[in-house]
Amino acid sequence: MLLATIVSVSLGTCCSAEVLRVAVQKTGTFAWELAVIRAHGLDKQANLSVEVLELASPEAGKIALRAGNADIVVTDWLWVSRERGLGAKLTFYPYSSALGAVMAPASSPIKTLADLKGRKLAVAGGPIDKSWLLLLAWLKKSGIDLKSDAEIAYGAPPLLAAKTLSGEMDATLNYWNFCAALEAKGFRRIAGVEDLLPKLGAKGRTAMIGYVFDEKWANANQDRMARFIAMTRAAKEILSTSDAEWEKIAPLTGAPDAATLRAYRDRYREGIPRRPVADEEADARILYRVLAEIGGRELVGPAPELDSGTFYHAIPGG
Repeated sequence: MLLATIVSVSLGTCCSAEVLRVAVQKTGTFAWELAVIRAHGLDKQANLSVEVLELASPEAGKIALRAGNADIVVTDWLWVSRERGLGAKLTFYPYSSALGAVMAPASSPIKTLADLKGRKLAVAGGPIDKSWLLLLAWLKKSGIDLKSDAEIAYGAPPLLAAKTLSGEMDATLNYWNFCAALEAKGFRRIAGVEDLLPKLGAKGRTAMIGYVFDEKWANANQDRMARFIAMTRAAKEILSTSDAEWEKIAPLTGAPDAATLRAYRDRYREGIPRRPVADEEADARILYRVLAEIGGRELVGPAPELDSGTFYHAIPGG
């Protein structure tokens, strides 16, 4: 069972602090923020005791939330909307707009996305990965169907990054942190997924990933939830302004060198959401329709539209 990988770690020590149970992928970016929270005492300032469940995968986090073993996880609004359609009243608050990119070697003749035709493309996450479907939808507007016009290999992000580095693949569509690592090794960004969104109807960078929690629980704990978001915003602000802080969390990032750490830092900062939640939701509705059309029921379930309660609006300043 995935839940067998859970380990509990407490960030807060104040006996009067209110507890929040947060499920975190051990190697994920939220673990970086939690390290900053602990180092700066932001949890104590918020009067919160953050109990961290360290997980091996995002799927384990979803299981922990649905089983009642965690109050908050980090995942995407597509899953939230689908779960709501199946009766689970979860809700979402934006965490990051950092998305993947198409990367190619510096010497590659691939200059534009159209140049992917006839090439070997490594796609992380599988045939219904969100970034892949958004790329397909974008190219479809130019009459290009990469599923038939290119040789596609699906697989795990680190494996595909390695295959692209070795020259086995011509290019890769990978998750943002793996793209940052490739960038540090001299690879070129042919296009970031965020660059595709305006042509698909979005008005700005859209946070696909967010904090996800039970709607009823959040309504009963609005003040606690507001303090949690304020605490994480403070951590994000530290990471957005302090280069020295990145040196402190470098071991957590797994960056093998300074160039990779800088790439992680810069792409992380670009992904910090700074728009009102209403704007995020409006773009999510547009992109949901795009994804539903191209990904079908396998991706979104029976609902053709984003569920109306998917986004959480009760945070001050949101």
